[in-house]
Amino acid sequence: MYIIFVGQPGSGKGTQSEQLKEKMGLTHIATGDLFREHLSKNTPLGQQARGFMDRGELVPDELTINMVRDRLDRGDVGSGVIFDGFPRTIGQADALIALLAERGHKIDMAFNFNVTDAEIVRRLSGRLMCRKCAHVFHKDSNPYLACPENICEGEYLYQRDDDKPEIILSRLEVYNRLTKPLLQYYAQKGLLVNLPGEGSIEEVTKALVAALDRIEIPA
Repeated sequence: MYIIFVGQPGSGKGTQSEQLKEKMGLTHIATGDLFREHLSKNTPLGQQARGFMDRGELVPDELTINMVRDRLDRGDVGSGVIFDGFPRTIGQADALIALLAERGHKIDMAFNFNVTDAEIVRRLSGRLMCRKCAHVFHKDSNPYLACPENICEGEYLYQRDDDKPEIILSRLEVYNRLTKPLLQYYAQKGLLVNLPGEGSIEEVTKALVAALDRIEIPA
């Protein structure tokens, strides 16, 4: 099974990816995670991507596609993939179809989580990351109380540069200009499923699983 999560930054794609991969044994491929991995390892691809990410801009298609190709070729994909944050442009969408076709696979469906821009700003501007345990917290909805891994005490918490309000607005503008057209792209292919994204995590997951149950996916 190969599915795509479409939606604004902060619409819940990562959260729902984690929920679904546990339930269905899928591999979660998030381009944001790939970018940070390449940045931390200071790979040539990471060096090229750094400037774009710091400004809240989309990394050029060629760089992103090469990172995804590298991830698919690691041999640990298993029964399928949830693509989170990729593709973000029509060019990337076409490239993903080609990448999967080379490996004998195809996109089974694309989910869009509907969330207002105001809610996106609230979610992202309150988000905190931990450099040590890698967990994500939120100032309002999920404040840091104790480390889930028992390896830190909150001293490694930080706000990502692209979660600052001025960068969030820039990211939303980029999404509306370059990524939103993907909704029509996948709708025309009969692959798009729209889901409400502003309920609780459990409510959104329930709607997601119900949608999957209604759609027959070839093995």
